[in-house]
Amino acid sequence: MGPIREMLAESGINEQKWRVLRVLDEEGPMEQTALARRACLLLSSLTRILKTMEGEGLLLRTPDRADRRKSIVSVTEKGRNLIHTHLPQAEQIFQRLQARYGVEKMERLLDLLEELHGFDP
Repeated sequence: MGPIREMLAESGINEQKWRVLRVLDEEGPMEQTALARRACLLLSSLTRILKTMEGEGLLLRTPDRADRRKSIVSVTEKGRNLIHTHLPQAEQIFQRLQARYGVEKMERLLDLLEELHGFDP
């Protein structure tokens, strides 16, 4: 995460905020519980992060039309701009990792991380 942290320091966001933005940008607006799961964050932590990000103008929370107790989270234009500003650099970091470890190891790593994420002790 070192290279990613350095990249993000330029914009003043941390890796948790980056993950939230990337998930929403890639998958579209979603309910907070699903977002917490996809971004690998505890719901209580995500709630605090979302409040901050909403204040920074990076995302928007709106009540779910089907269940007003839930919120739907989406990326704002400002958040999308931040993602697209850093995306080329993030892709370069990934390409350097892939060049160092190879495609097969990187795919295996991603598969293992996905399996670990799904682990329910």
